Amino acid sequence: MPEPYAVVVGSGPNGLAAAITLAEEGRSVLVLEASETVGGGTRTLELTRPGFLHDICSTIHPLAEASPFLRQLPLAEHGLELVHPHAPLAHPLDDGTAVMLERSVGETAAGLGLDAEEYRKLMAPFVDRSDRLEPFLLGRLPLTRHPLLAARFGLVALRSAEGAVRRFRGERARALLAGLAAHSIQDLHRRPTASFGLVLAILGHVHGWPVVRGGSQRLAEALASHLRSLGGRIETGRRVDALAELPQSELTMLDLTPRQVLRVAAGRFPTRYARALRRYRYGPGVFKVDWALDGPVPWTAPEVARAATVHVGGTFEEIAESESAVWRGEAPERPFVLAAQQTLFDDSRAPEGKHTLWAYCHVPNGSGVDMTERIEAQIERFAPGFRDLVIERRTRGPAAMERYDENYVGGDINGGVQDLRQLYTRPVVRLNPYATPVKGLYLCSSSTPPGGGVHGLCGWYAARSATRRVKSS
Repeated sequence: MPEPYAVVVGSGPNGLAAAITLAEEGRSVLVLEASETVGGGTRTLELTRPGFLHDICSTIHPLAEASPFLRQLPLAEHGLELVHPHAPLAHPLDDGTAVMLERSVGETAAGLGLDAEEYRKLMAPFVDRSDRLEPFLLGRLPLTRHPLLAARFGLVALRSAEGAVRRFRGERARALLAGLAAHSIQDLHRRPTASFGLVLAILGHVHGWPVVRGGSQRLAEALASHLRSLGGRIETGRRVDALAELPQSELTMLDLTPRQVLRVAAGRFPTRYARALRRYRYGPGVFKVDWALDGPVPWTAPEVARAATVHVGGTFEEIAESESAVWRGEAPERPFVLAAQQTLFDDSRAPEGKHTLWAYCHVPNGSGVDMTERIEAQIERFAPGFRDLVIERRTRGPAAMERYDENYVGGDINGGVQDLRQLYTRPVVRLNPYATPVKGLYLCSSSTPPGGGVHGLCGWYAARSATRRVKSS
């Protein structure tokens, strides 16, 4: 085999995106993956019993249609089918009702009572102009051709979630924004947690929050299939411990976080750059539970069955306290739980009449606390009788998540904290965050802009950066 022009280490969505981008340029590309299957966080396995398909990490894909990289690819031709629930999100409350994030801003607002008009005023300008706003939101730098719109967004987004919800008077709107903002995996009293809530709400209204029919693995397989159609090669079961193990190539792209980059490139970096990578901050971890169920989750609020994604945690104050506890290094007694009931909309994931449930909560990085009982108690709180439906469960704490994928350091599935200090300057402060001081060596993981999420943009931007530098040299 001839030597490849580029070698990509890691086959998560970002690694595959980098490989596809280079292959589209006519370059020969080789992807090396340590596991036996491609995908990184987009893998699906029978974790409980035969016939029950559980997504290992990512399962809901609000960025699948928003990503300018993913939406340009003919992935449907390679087996990808996105399934849209009736509503992107449900947030049950103790009064037996649920707040629903609908595709329509107006329909969402109608369920918020006295905050209906305030929600419309907040969201409608961004949703109506999403084609102008999304390049700014999903870009590698905070640059835009629409500065007034970006400034309007920033006035809210750069606040803490706690500060942003002060515009709302009722519990329903406050709870909705709390659950959305908690995807930041940060203390909701910190800036810019409001931005996560705004972005996810905008994506829900504009693109929905779909699931992949057959499991998230199908998304990775579609990307891999498209890469092969372009002439790219993938070798699984190929763990890389040092750059010296790689075949000779002009470019090397690492879909790895700073800790793994330092291991693989040991001794190659200048002291200053290596020191900066060591200072990179990882965030809280996750404790995840997958269930095989004898029936659908019996939510008290029947409208919850209209959504695949469910935010379980009650009021803004409860959710904020849960996330603050994690930030303080404590395992919360009443954790905020992110749950997904995919089989309501994709019956290929379970035997006939059976269902799955996917859920996790945030915990301190590397925590050894078993959160199973606390998570199930939260679900039972809003769905009495849930435990009676459990056929089997499978749990994974931070250590198990890191064993599954070394990029999940201490259970951090986001590639590092995404606060103001590490939003656009990840992994280090550098004009081109993807390039390293080693010629031809680039980083393309979620530890680079724009950060975590299944969008492929880190790999896309990294590969475009690398090819531009080659063309200009």
